[in-house]
Order: sequence, then structure tokens, then C-alpha cells
Amino acid sequence: MIIGAIEAGGTKFVCGIGNEHGEILDRISFPTEEPGQTTERAAEYFADKQIEALGVGSFGPLDLDPQSGTYGHVTTTPKPGWANYDLLGHLKKKLNVPAGFDTDVNAAAFGEARWGAARGLDSCVYYTVGTGIGVGVYVGGNRVHGLVHPEGGHVPMRRHPGDDFAGACPYHGDCLEGMAAGPALAKRWGQGGDSLPEDHPAWEIEAHYLAEAVTGAILLLSPKKVILGGGVMHQSQLFPLIRSKVARNLNGYVASSVLDDLDSYIVPPGLGDNAGLAGSLALGIEAAQG
Repeated sequence: MIIGAIEAGGTKFVCGIGNEHGEILDRISFPTEEPGQTTERAAEYFADKQIEALGVGSFGPLDLDPQSGTYGHVTTTPKPGWANYDLLGHLKKKLNVPAGFDTDVNAAAFGEARWGAARGLDSCVYYTVGTGIGVGVYVGGNRVHGLVHPEGGHVPMRRHPGDDFAGACPYHGDCLEGMAAGPALAKRWGQGGDSLPEDHPAWEIEAHYLAEAVTGAILLLSPKKVILGGGVMHQSQLFPLIRSKVARNLNGYVASSVLDDLDSYIVPPGLGDNAGLAGSLALGIEAAQG
């Protein structure tokens, strides 16, 4: 079985093919430009690959309601040209194969549950911390949808003591994304996170906001694994800081032996930087199986 997969990010598109075992056999990436040009380039990649189905994990917000007249559309994104764009419809018209569609982070959570850090578990939460912050939720063996889909990157946060940074989210200012995504780091400190040393005070503040988010996810969703991915989380010094702050926040309230070992509970993606593309592959496999 040859399945097509697209990790449609706001900065770049990653396209690949793989099989039913989760193996990525080929991949390319290119910048996310205006929608028509970008989807055409994706379709050209798949044109000679003889794929049986396609999975698309996309940046959002998205319309994921199959009964909606705008199912498959990117909706209220601030990315120029992409608001109200029928991403899924254009790809299906070009490729004419069954297609699965979800947010990029729900796809990543799905991939991690099938083949990665949450393999064998029926629940996990996946945060990607990069240009934005997205949250994928997998509960009871299913990806979570509802009114729309989880938008945990825009949840308000308790502020770090003494922090007067206004935030960088154009919609909400000081939500999680506005305080802790890559652009917030750059705006707060005048340089990107990848140029800040490991002992910079930025990381203690960053860990505060991410620990607030993880604590809330544990209390609200009770996931069996919390996975933190994305470019900002390549700063591996964040993991021990986040774990210690989560332990302090919970203060022994949640009685589970799993939380006695936060090193094994709050983890990076088992699939590494392939989590999103592998998750999109899983969406395609699901579509192929009907």
C-alpha cells in the first residue's frame, strides 16, 4: 500500500509517501506560499507516485465537520491568502483519491499513538511549540473534534511573577501562543530562541507557561502521555524545567503512579521531526481503509 501524506504547515509544506507500517519512503519540503501555487506543487509531487489515499495534517483553524458546506477549508487564519481556502477540496480534485484531513497537531498525536511515544496507549496530548502553538488530543482511541477542534494554544495563562510582556498573539495578546511561541520569544528578547544560550532567563519563563499548559491538560483531559514537539522544544533544557514546574503545580493532587516518573510522562516525540508527516500518513491509511 502506497499512501500520500502532507504536513501542511504555515511556513512549509512537507509531502511524502509511505506504507501501512508507518515507514516514510520519500519526502520533499517547500515553502508555504499562496494557496493555489502551494497545492499545485504538492499535487505535482504526487502525480507519478500512484498513491492509493492521501492524509493531510494542516495548520488551522480548520473546518473538520464533514456535514459542513466548508468542510476541508482553512478558516480564520491570519496567514495572507489562506483564510477560507478549500485546501482539502483542491487536493482531492487534483489527485482523485480518498483523503483524511485533520489539524497538523491532531495528526501528530495520532502518529505518536500508532508508532511513537504513546504507542499502545489510548490517550495522549501533543503540543507543538514553534511559529505558533497547537495542541492535538487523542482520547479513547480517537482524535478529539467538537465545535471545531482543540485550540489549546490560545488558552489564557497565569502570568509568570513580575512578567509584564504584553504578548504576541494578534487575537488574544497574552494567551499561551502569545507568551511562549517562537515569535513571542523573539519579540520579548529581541532575538530568536535558537540564538539564546541555555542558561538565559528566557527558558525559565518559557517553561513556566508551558508547564501551566501541561498542568491544565493533565487536570482537564487526564492523558496517559504528554508529548512536546516543535522547533522551540529542540531546546532540550526545557524538559526538566517543565517537569519540575508541573510537579509543583499538581502538588501531589493527581494520584497516579505514572506521575511519579515525569521523565517518562512528559516527553519529546518518539517519531522526532517525522511526527507530523507520520501522523498524516496515519490519516491516509485510515481513509484508505474506509
